[in-house]
Amino acid sequence: MGELTTIMARDGHEFQAYLAAPTGKPRGAIVVLQEIFGVNSHIRSVTDGFAAEGYTAIAPSLFDRVHRGIQLGYGPEDRQQAIGTMQQLKTDDTLKDVGAAIAVVKNSGRVGVVGYCWGGKLAYLAACDLPVACAVVYYGKVADQLAKQPKRPVMYHFGTLDKSIPVSDTDKIKAAHPEGVLYLYEGADHGFNCEQRSSFNAEAAALARQRTLGFFARYIAGEQKND
Repeated sequence: MGELTTIMARDGHEFQAYLAAPTGKPRGAIVVLQEIFGVNSHIRSVTDGFAAEGYTAIAPSLFDRVHRGIQLGYGPEDRQQAIGTMQQLKTDDTLKDVGAAIAVVKNSGRVGVVGYCWGGKLAYLAACDLPVACAVVYYGKVADQLAKQPKRPVMYHFGTLDKSIPVSDTDKIKAAHPEGVLYLYEGADHGFNCEQRSSFNAEAAALARQRTLGFFARYIAGEQKND
């Protein structure tokens, strides 16, 4: 459904993004923030899925500052490369790229962000610092980012089996951001939304997607009144 396009951050960095358009008038726009595995087939599929729901959807290639066009799988070797690439990036630079993606799609209406794993942390920071209507965090490590407060509504999805984000961390998030909407999925592990990972949990993924779409309908498409 989508296609690659080239966009530019405000510091002059040019990079690719996967852009998918809806068939009719957009209900708004969604920026999809990748895991540490690049804008791979899973992230492109997620982006296409939001376009199918009526949103202009874009997934910026956030690793392009280090190595252009990285698309990785979920095996041990790819994971090692993914972590090494992520560690070479500065968060401030990455948020410039997220900001550029927001600017590309803002003509479609209000813009939300959704991020997975590493992208989940970035989605949280976008809600703190960037002009978005809302953010959705899938198993993002944000417990060490809580000195920043979101300026927009945030929904969180975490699995109870996720050893990298223990329940004690989700308790910290709830305490620091009580107005956030936080869901814990029993029996779900880190990466439960990704059908290409061994941790994929179809039931949790479907429920989280339903909740996410309802959240976007409210805060992006404006189809429900805010409380």
